[in-house]
Amino acid sequence: MNLKGRSFLKLLDYTKEEIEYLLDLSIDLKNKKKNNIPHKYLEGKNIAILFEKTSTRTRCSFEVAAYDLGMHVTYLDPQGSQMGKKESIEDTAKVLGRIYDGIEYRGFEQSIVETLAKNANVPVYNGLTNEFHPTQMLADFLTIKENFGSLKGINLVFCGDGRNNVANSLMVASSKLGVNYTLAAPKSLWPDENLIQICKEIAATTGSVIKFTEDIMEATKNADVIYTDVWVSMGEPDNVWAERINLLRNYQVNKDVMANANKDAIFLHCLPSFHDLNTTIGKEIYEKFGLKEMEVTDEVFLSEQSKVFDEAENRMHTIKAIMYATLGEHE
Repeated sequence: MNLKGRSFLKLLDYTKEEIEYLLDLSIDLKNKKKNNIPHKYLEGKNIAILFEKTSTRTRCSFEVAAYDLGMHVTYLDPQGSQMGKKESIEDTAKVLGRIYDGIEYRGFEQSIVETLAKNANVPVYNGLTNEFHPTQMLADFLTIKENFGSLKGINLVFCGDGRNNVANSLMVASSKLGVNYTLAAPKSLWPDENLIQICKEIAATTGSVIKFTEDIMEATKNADVIYTDVWVSMGEPDNVWAERINLLRNYQVNKDVMANANKDAIFLHCLPSFHDLNTTIGKEIYEKFGLKEMEVTDEVFLSEQSKVFDEAENRMHTIKAIMYATLGEHE
């Protein structure tokens, strides 16, 4: 499998076999990390990571993965780059592509990361856009594979805003990998119809089943994986909280929802999560709306079924695999 020189912008660009290869490579690199086996396969290379939206897991994962592979990293936040302000995205890409071996972008429209990739002449990695979050998907499906041994036929249910980047990407990844995907959400929060059709066409070739329902208990019956995300995505205005809480409060993942799933079902969340009052936003929501927990209860989040911290760690291993696969020399 030769992915050298490829960008990683969305999973729609990758075949089932290519995604499975990246997951297998992630397992190999994770084993090397756990057993203290050096793997500085990209020594002397340099990457730039551009963050128009802040992050904990994505930044740390790219930086540590790059260091483990022997690379140097330059972090650029909105104050550290002129991209889009004094310099066009096209010109920024052409400059960075002459200095760096790879570029990561985390920010807003998918068109930005696509434009970077078109003009950089080096691999570009999507660390999150409004539409897709492909690096998160590899971590999610690696976590599922670690818990169940394989992916084929797994029943994955997403509860929440089915239009956000995580839900979109879960539907794409599931259809590619033969995982059954069910969305539990009000109809007003179902995905774009064009994306649904694309995923259903892919699913027809892999044996995946894509379903949508407004009934969370119907959705989670026989679920192997229950996944949720915050109800208001990064970059959305605060004034949508009231509307979103009203739409989604019945889609909270709690002990009854988990009990409705298969006995060995796991819980996943891309993080951060509002499962208690230990965050500024959590406290504000409690004061305004009286909710102590939002998309998931603290009981579920801290339960044995919750694999969210394994999932968070797997961001680093899978991002490492992406960079090695696209920048390294492979026999």
